[in-house]
Amino acid sequence: MRAPRSTYRLQLHEGFTLHDAAALVPYLKDLGADWVYLSPLLAAERGSTHGYDVTDPSTVDPARGGPEGLQALADAAHQAGMGVLVDIVPNHMGVATPSANRWWWSVLEEGRGSRYAQAFDIDWEAGAGRLRLPVLGESSDALLDLRIEDGALHYYEQSFPIAAGTYTPGDTPREVHDRQHYELVSWRRADDELNYRRFFGVNTLAGVRVEVPWVFEETHAEVGRWFREGLVDGLRIDHPDGLADPAGYLEQLSDLTGGPYVLVEKILEPGEKLPAHWPVAGTTGYDALAEVDRLFVDPQAAPLLTNASDAEPYRHMIHDTKRAVADGLLQSEVQRLVRLLPEESGLDAATSADAIAELLACFPVYRSYLPDGAAYLEEAALNARVRRPDLEPAFDVLLPLLRGEGDEPSGGLNELPVRFQQTSGMVMAKGVEDTAFYRYSRLTSLNEVGADPSLFALEPHDLHLAMLVRQQDAPLAMTTLSTHDTKRSEDTRARISVLSEMPQEWTEAVTALEEFLPLGDRPLADLLWQALAGTWPLERERAHAYAEKAAREAGQSTTWTAPDEAFEKQL
Repeated sequence: MRAPRSTYRLQLHEGFTLHDAAALVPYLKDLGADWVYLSPLLAAERGSTHGYDVTDPSTVDPARGGPEGLQALADAAHQAGMGVLVDIVPNHMGVATPSANRWWWSVLEEGRGSRYAQAFDIDWEAGAGRLRLPVLGESSDALLDLRIEDGALHYYEQSFPIAAGTYTPGDTPREVHDRQHYELVSWRRADDELNYRRFFGVNTLAGVRVEVPWVFEETHAEVGRWFREGLVDGLRIDHPDGLADPAGYLEQLSDLTGGPYVLVEKILEPGEKLPAHWPVAGTTGYDALAEVDRLFVDPQAAPLLTNASDAEPYRHMIHDTKRAVADGLLQSEVQRLVRLLPEESGLDAATSADAIAELLACFPVYRSYLPDGAAYLEEAALNARVRRPDLEPAFDVLLPLLRGEGDEPSGGLNELPVRFQQTSGMVMAKGVEDTAFYRYSRLTSLNEVGADPSLFALEPHDLHLAMLVRQQDAPLAMTTLSTHDTKRSEDTRARISVLSEMPQEWTEAVTALEEFLPLGDRPLADLLWQALAGTWPLERERAHAYAEKAAREAGQSTTWTAPDEAFEKQL
């Protein structure tokens, strides 16, 4: 297997295409990179700058250079003796513009009768046979804004198909809407009532069921061509934790592509390891990033910065933020788990939802891959029993079901434990990365994807030990310090870490600033002052945008869904 020594990642979009990347190859070669690492290539939402919202998996995006651009890049790289690594997105597809995704459009038009209904993870019964689309505004009469034009239903700039035989002249748009296989609902109903799996809380990224053989074949036919024709040498797999069967998927992918170099975007918690039987070289390196960062932190600063941060203990904080996500943003996923419980469980819906949400909040890693990682479910159950002894009878009922004990399903995958595994990662990501990381401001260089901010520093001996273990277990895994997903770039984190060498001066400065410019939210103020210290000089517009995002993600003094105008003005 050919493997890279170093990679240089290029973000492709309409303004920087594969042809532009091909022209850059000599420069990358001179820099010392031996592989070119490309962001997603498949056709995506129009104007997408990231490419993770694929709308057509059958072709390279024309806006990113098309098949000809990929050929040009591959030729340039291979002639220079370099390899090509490409990011692919098996978990979800972009559905923001239904007409741009023929699979999604077909499902909306034909409902369960569509061939592509099986491709998306939809709970039709929960929507009384209709797919709920959370696109309407909050007005109770938002459906009055519907109109019929060019044979489709329109809501402002969005259009939706009209099923055959459901419209006759003289019908009102509302009457036509009520006959469709989909139901347009307020965006506020998504968190509780959505009946399709999405990527975390993003309504416009619908989960895809690649565990279905024909879905895998059709979503990966183009990827297979890349390897048959020698265009691509390796793959980076986006968000494998969202898949029903990551191990099975990776084995299918290896068979399709001939076993090339493959990395998975997998976040490992401290002490956690990838399942040894996965046919991959390793992770994209968040675990290495966390270890290297902590070498540059002075451990003696921990007590002072901890006392000054005004934050509750981290393990209790993330329990509460994860629980809030399970009860809020991802409650629709919890409710779907409740609906999967057998009637003979004897649990009422409210108790089931409470107990499932508590287990999700207590889960110590992103997900298990049963039977791999079964111990994490037991650990979550023990913690849940301590926190909620009143739910112990419910945990006794749920645990055997979540382990997959009982009759083996005919389809090979037991839906309840599989879906719980898919959901735990969502809860962890939204509760930790996107909430707690904006609240826990002891030293924010440690608040990074794949890291545990409660682990403050690493001695040189321990870093060398960790790197030796890494060399033994996964010598070809990626070692990275910055990615497109990191909260802060490596240089910003390095500058913030210097504050650990001057903790007294820093805490005195922040205290004085808080007195001079009182915000009333000390953890947020501390996070923002650290951000400025790490990025200065920073343009006012970027600083403002970050402050607003950080405050709303933290959710303590203002939120995305209910902004506190007075607080944000003060901020």
